[in-house]
Amino acid sequence: MRLKDTGLSAKELKTIVNKYMVETYERYDFIAERAEGMYIYDEEGNAYLDFYGGVAVNSAGNRNAKVEAAIKDQLGDIVHTFNYPYTIPQALLAKKICDTIGMDKIFYQNSGTEANECMIKMARKYGTDNFGPERYHIITAKNSFHGRTYGAMSATGQTDNAIQMGFKPMLPGFSYAEYNNLEDFASKVTKNTIAIMIEPVQGEGGVHPATQEFIEGLRKLCDDNDMLLLFDEVQTGWGRTGAPMAYMGYGVKPDAVSMAKAMGGGMPIGACCATKKVAKAFTAGTHGSTYGGHALACASAYAAVSEILDNDLSGNAKEMGEYMKEQLAKLPHVKEARGRGLLVGCEYDIPIALEVKHGCLDRMALITAIGDSVNRMIPPLIVTKKQIDELMIIMKAAIADAAEKYEELKLAG
Repeated sequence: MRLKDTGLSAKELKTIVNKYMVETYERYDFIAERAEGMYIYDEEGNAYLDFYGGVAVNSAGNRNAKVEAAIKDQLGDIVHTFNYPYTIPQALLAKKICDTIGMDKIFYQNSGTEANECMIKMARKYGTDNFGPERYHIITAKNSFHGRTYGAMSATGQTDNAIQMGFKPMLPGFSYAEYNNLEDFASKVTKNTIAIMIEPVQGEGGVHPATQEFIEGLRKLCDDNDMLLLFDEVQTGWGRTGAPMAYMGYGVKPDAVSMAKAMGGGMPIGACCATKKVAKAFTAGTHGSTYGGHALACASAYAAVSEILDNDLSGNAKEMGEYMKEQLAKLPHVKEARGRGLLVGCEYDIPIALEVKHGCLDRMALITAIGDSVNRMIPPLIVTKKQIDELMIIMKAAIADAAEKYEELKLAG
């Protein structure tokens, strides 16, 4: 739908949003009216260079042609049904995902948060079935982010963040250990621990990749203690880090993995995949989802996953991610450029990330900020060196303005 079709002005539409919608998001002062490839266009036709990617969703590109065609084709058949009959998109997507990532079973959900809730439930049910109800405890990482519903929020290791503040008490049964610190994770293991759950790259935690030694050490720790290793790949999954799933790049297989975002090609869908022994924990009545496995979402996901695999967008993510880190390291005030694939963060030596984000927005480029010192880039995996170079020019100017403002405020006391 275009603004001209509504009979409203841009100001009137923004007024409606501000009046009727709960204010949980910072609103940028433009209307995202259409998108294509690496660009989002506003109501006046201005193009914004998209290094936000719908928050790592539009990995095959904004409005990918094959994804769009799959959605239109599925609309002519069936959009939604209950989960008792067989449906073609569900079946084809299940086989493609499980065969590609080496898992046995998949359970469809509506989002990443729900996928993590599913994984938490599956681990606890596995613990109860195999060891008794006392095996429920799960260790996650400090500064992790696993979602905003109560189970996933309780698993999130950010106790002083707005994510948890005002919603306590959290659900019991979770402990937090320092990321990339194997000894700290080992120290948190008790007789009640059934699983360790981490992100292979902490996105909301500041774009920190796990080390090879850490991932391998967690696998051994879990094996030695009859525990499950769970990977939250909601953001890292489907090409983002340079492999179809991030764990494949480490050569370490988890017992269960969650996914969403890039999986759907823009449609809301998530999933939890598991080995056969873990998936056995779910039987009739133990879990369910009305919209999980939605035919339209599965058709979109099948096309999106196929595009990522067929065009080796994982390979492009690996190459372009390295190039972006090299270029970011050359910018003023950049203390560190880090990440894995095209999940890239740059940390500054002064707290200017929010100002840089808005400076880029003013110059028609979209990035995000984590806290006051880190900017994060999560573009579609089709990004080119030319587009990265364009962003670097914009970021350099935005950094210069932000640094000047910071120094002025510092002098003003």
